[in-house]
Amino acid sequence: MKRIAIGIAILLLAAVPLWVGGSFYVNIVSQVLIAAIFALGLDILVGYGGLISLGHAGLFGVAAYTVAVMLGAGFGHVAAIVAAIALTLAATAVFGVLALRTTGIGFIMITLALGQLLWGLAYRWIDLTHGDNGLSGNSRPAPFGISLDPTNHFYYATLIVFLLVIAAVALLTGSPFGASLRGTRDQPRRMAALGFDVWKIRFLACLFSGFCSGIAGILFFYYNEFISPHALALSASAEVLLMVIAGGSATLLGPIAGATLVVVMKSVMSAYIERWNFTLGAIFVLIVLFMPEGLVPGSRRLSRWLWATLKALRGGTATPAESQR
Repeated sequence: MKRIAIGIAILLLAAVPLWVGGSFYVNIVSQVLIAAIFALGLDILVGYGGLISLGHAGLFGVAAYTVAVMLGAGFGHVAAIVAAIALTLAATAVFGVLALRTTGIGFIMITLALGQLLWGLAYRWIDLTHGDNGLSGNSRPAPFGISLDPTNHFYYATLIVFLLVIAAVALLTGSPFGASLRGTRDQPRRMAALGFDVWKIRFLACLFSGFCSGIAGILFFYYNEFISPHALALSASAEVLLMVIAGGSATLLGPIAGATLVVVMKSVMSAYIERWNFTLGAIFVLIVLFMPEGLVPGSRRLSRWLWATLKALRGGTATPAESQR
């Protein structure tokens, strides 16, 4: 059933340009996929590693700015993308070396400071980043001679990258390395006593998380053909963290659900609801109150309860709530 559901989901995503009316909504789905890649990368640390980062927007911005600067200097798209990934990994390595000296609040504060440092560089290094004016691009790649300028073409390219990223995340979290990463989250001292290098495991998780953030940053720049310091702000890091928490951390579908919720509220519902920020905040409060584990795990729990209740009613036995009484 799980494989069938995955197949249906892929088919529905592939058919989005056919059943979604207009390029506006195709662009919205592209935004959701980009945000989901970003959230999946952060979830590697938050959900599976137990490390909350408030600086990932900085890594996201490093990739986007690198592509913009490289293209502006006359380099090709391949060179710009490779340089963006390499520089993002280097920045992530610095993040990891500095932030992994501690955990908990200390890790949060160090990543916050590093993210703000990158935001400050983007804002003040005017000769390179143009400050508030940002950097623009005027072209997209054309892999295999196929231009990504049309909305549908860019959507399918984003979908392919999204599927590759989610497959990589699924392989990593289901591998022995994923199990060891969860072990460092739950029992770091016991893992160290068993001979595992806890720092190394967390550092490699940071690198993979930064890699996903860099991929999202590259797609973000090519989607908007523009990057400014706003993309590196603390609010951007907090937003992607909310996507992970609202959807359900340590799950594959949770970050995607959270990204869908936030992007739809920002880009669609904001046209109909003037106080959409208030509405989104109210939704987050309701999720925390009634589904503290997140939308996806909470929906699973609710569906199991409903199914058990229906079976009990059909069989004439006590419902799960009555049994507890």
